[in-house]
This record gives sequence, structure tokens and C-alpha cells, in this order.
Amino acid sequence: MITYKKSGVNIDAGNELVKKIKKNFPHIGGFGGLFPLYKTQYNLVGSTDGVGTKLKLAFLLNKHDTIGIDLVAMNVNDLICVGAKPLFFLDYFACSKLNVAKAQEIIKGISKGCALANSPLIGGETAEMPGFYKNGEYDLAGFSVGIVEKGKEISGKNINAGDVLIGINSSGPHSNGYSLIRKVFSQKEIKKYWKELLEPTRIYVNEILSAIKKFNQKKENITGIAHITGGGFYDKIGRIIPKNLCAVIDTKSWEVPKIFNLIKEKGNVPQKEIYRTLNMGIGMVLIVRPQIARQAQNFIKGSKIIGSIVKGKNTVELI
Repeated sequence: MITYKKSGVNIDAGNELVKKIKKNFPHIGGFGGLFPLYKTQYNLVGSTDGVGTKLKLAFLLNKHDTIGIDLVAMNVNDLICVGAKPLFFLDYFACSKLNVAKAQEIIKGISKGCALANSPLIGGETAEMPGFYKNGEYDLAGFSVGIVEKGKEISGKNINAGDVLIGINSSGPHSNGYSLIRKVFSQKEIKKYWKELLEPTRIYVNEILSAIKKFNQKKENITGIAHITGGGFYDKIGRIIPKNLCAVIDTKSWEVPKIFNLIKEKGNVPQKEIYRTLNMGIGMVLIVRPQIARQAQNFIKGSKIIGSIVKGKNTVELI
């Protein structure tokens, strides 16, 4: 039996660190950090993230032209969870020795991701750090800034019992759980399934912002949005659920792509563990008022009604 912790990633330790940081900075912990612009009706929203050990697959396969899309996606997909429109993006690229041709391929992916998110790349930093990174390897991080009108932020605080969960399809494992994936699959198997495993993270900016514009124009019909990344369904949806409520998710309401079942079966990964590590085919979850649920599901391409909110104790239950 393989777990994420046995693969080297301790989600609980990460959550414990966030709890300790929040003692001194209680305003952090959401999908994006809000900064009120003085004497305006807007908040700036910031998000920072990397690609994680999916980079190891790019190194193994010597394919670097899509990993930049993942970088942009991991940032802008967080921004839109609070209802923010991405404004611009910056990247940080660090390596042992700069390979210009490889770096160009990476930047090509970042540029494509920025175009998909309607968020221009306005700058970045390249660092050569010999002795710190292995030859041929590199790390990527990014920083995205967005904007949302004050009072129009989506935080989850207005979620009610009876609200409906809408899941939007992922393009694959996205950029999370790759320490587990690399533990389950041999290098030969990674090369066999490379298309599914290296498929870039889906960027949801246009779909989500269009839905917000349509359904939240006059009142808050979309009450919560969760980007399903590290911590999976349990931690990411649990992050926005009020303390007196519970999200109940029907795992049979969507077809799980074959690659996820292959990972689960080959690694003998427990049910709860796999849904706490991987997105299982659902990359973004919207929580909406029941009266607009079917309309919203029809409006957003690749979405399904996957559950509902009931009275409970700030938990997420998968059935």
C-alpha cells in the first residue's frame, strides 16, 4: 500500500504549519491573499505557487514546452477561487547552468498559459545556482496578481445547507500528487503513460469568470469555489466550508479517467488517500444556490453536479 506520506509528502505537516502561521497572520489561508486598494472599490489579489515534482517527468522525458502552462495554471486557478480577474504574471526560473534553448521552451509554455488566462507575463527572474541544482534540472515558481471588486469576493462564508456542488473536469492529474505517481510508476511506465501524466493543468479562468459574471451579477449565487490541488477534495473544499456545514460528494456522479484508477490499483492506494492526493478527474468545484444549479451546470463546459451541502461539522464526506 502506497500513501502520499510514504512517498515523502506530509499534507498534515503542511496544514499544521499553516495553522501556526495563522496565529500571527489570521487573514491568510484562502486561495488568494487580498490587499485593499486605498480609496478605490477594488482589492488586489495575490497568489504564488510552483509546479512541484511534475518537473521530474519533464526532465525524464526531455519535454519542457508545456510545463510553463502548469505554472501559470496553479496560480491563476487559485485567484479565480475568490472571484478575481488575473491581471499579470511573473516567473522565477532557477537552474544549475542555463541552457538557453531549454529555457526558451519553458518560457514558451508560460507565455501560452498567460494567453489562456488573459494575463500578460510582465517580468521574472532567472537564477544560475551551480552546486545547488543537479545538472539538467531546474525549478519554477510564479506569482500572479488579480483584482476583484470589494464586496464581490467569493469566500465561502455565505454557503448554506442545500447549496449544490458542481465539479468541472480536469485535464489529468494537473500538478499535484506526482511524488505519489513517481512512487507508483517505474520510469518505463512513466514513459508509457507520458501523454496523460504530462498533460498540462487546465486553466479555468474564462469559464469561471464568465459564470461569475452571469450568476453573481445581482446576488451571490456562486457561494464558494475550490481549486482541487494538494489535499484534494477533503482539504480544499473543507477550506471554504463554514464550521456548521458538511459537503457530501457522490464519487459515482462522474467518470474517473483511467489514469487515476490505474494509479490507485497499481499502488494499492486507499480510497480516502487517493481523493486527498489527486483530483480524480475534477479540477475545480463550485458551490452554488440550488435554484441555479442545473443552469450553471449547463453553462460551464465539462461540468457535473457532484454533491450538496448539508448540516454538519466543517467536514467533507465522499460516498
